[in-house]
Amino acid sequence: MSRSDHSQFSSINSPLPSGYKQTEVGVIPEEWEVSPLGALAETSSGTTPARAMHDRYFKNGSIAWVKTMDLTDSELFGTSECVTDLALKETCLRVYPAGTVLVAMYGGFQQIGRTGLLRTPASVNQAITAIQPKAERLVSEYLLGALNYRVDYWKSVASSSRKDPNISSQDIRNFPIACPRPPEQRAIATALSDVDALLGALDRLIAKKRDLKQAAMQQLLTGQIRLPGFHGEWEVTTLGEVATFTSGGTPSRSNDGYWCGEIPWISATSLRCFEIWRSPSNVTEEAVAAGSKIAPIGSTLLLVRGSALHNEILCGLVTKRVCFNQDVKALIPSSRVYPRFLTWLITGRAEDFLKLVSSAGNTAGVLDTKLLKAFEFLLPEAHEQTAIAAVLTDMDAELAVLEQRQAKTRDLKQGMMQELLTGKTRLV
Repeated sequence: MSRSDHSQFSSINSPLPSGYKQTEVGVIPEEWEVSPLGALAETSSGTTPARAMHDRYFKNGSIAWVKTMDLTDSELFGTSECVTDLALKETCLRVYPAGTVLVAMYGGFQQIGRTGLLRTPASVNQAITAIQPKAERLVSEYLLGALNYRVDYWKSVASSSRKDPNISSQDIRNFPIACPRPPEQRAIATALSDVDALLGALDRLIAKKRDLKQAAMQQLLTGQIRLPGFHGEWEVTTLGEVATFTSGGTPSRSNDGYWCGEIPWISATSLRCFEIWRSPSNVTEEAVAAGSKIAPIGSTLLLVRGSALHNEILCGLVTKRVCFNQDVKALIPSSRVYPRFLTWLITGRAEDFLKLVSSAGNTAGVLDTKLLKAFEFLLPEAHEQTAIAAVLTDMDAELAVLEQRQAKTRDLKQGMMQELLTGKTRLV
């Protein structure tokens, strides 16, 4: 691997480094070519067979059929739906070979530009452009990396759409791509693929750990499985019997002096599970006295009302000095309950809390104090509560480490794409 001097790329006004040229896609090596994608590949799209003829076109189908939501900016080995041989015969569907690159054209800014690389033959719907590179000029894996690296390009193209944001097959054919010779394309694709493999392994490990944590929550918080050394019956109780509740408030918005302090002000949109907080505003001591409340540290849970986050119930344990608004309820456990155990309990039984939100007579979706107090659960003795919370907290910490590693690996891949797909770093 050889590396060019990054400082030579740092200024638009600085002279081009030797061996590089300025192009419409930026500074690239002189021997690289910039071409519209349509000159390097064949493009076409598919269709959606009539849903009204489900039995004829979809039932027991064996031919993979790709929709936008199947695309994950990576290799595609299977699809959520398949179509039948009759669908191929009676519609304009066709089967594309493995190695075809797919790009989503519709679905708003969250979906346009999504990509996939077929690793098995498949058909596609009308919202996807299928790209079949000319093997002597363009490597499929390199194209996938180039499209993913420049996904923001489509936003500028789609923003000119007169309807909902979308791109067309012509936009995709006009996409300018910088290409080295195929051997270098393959070397770049291999380097990026190695990082993708690491990311894939991390994704699978994290998914497995999340499943294990979910199973542990279900079993430990209900007494289905007991930790070693613990015996005896659990007590049936309610939140109203083991905790007190209070709501916060919002200081006057018209008083700017209230909103320039250092105390985080927690609202429904800033509450996250356990100890993670993102405060949109900080308020003063005067604001607290005028309209909000301070939550006692270490012994208080903050719970989001259902009306604030629709179908979410989030519970956080207060670990620093914060105040909160009227969309958040503070739950202060008595000495009978370990706060972190109760936090895990509410998190683990979020679906049961959602049933309270949709209960009869609660059409506004408000999680009110009366309903909260009536919530029933099983409570072990104090030492077992602490042990259960410790096990789940350790599992959560292990997940957090893996997620941090995942994020760093994604950053590494982004940096590699920037270096390799612009020729700043050459693989020779």
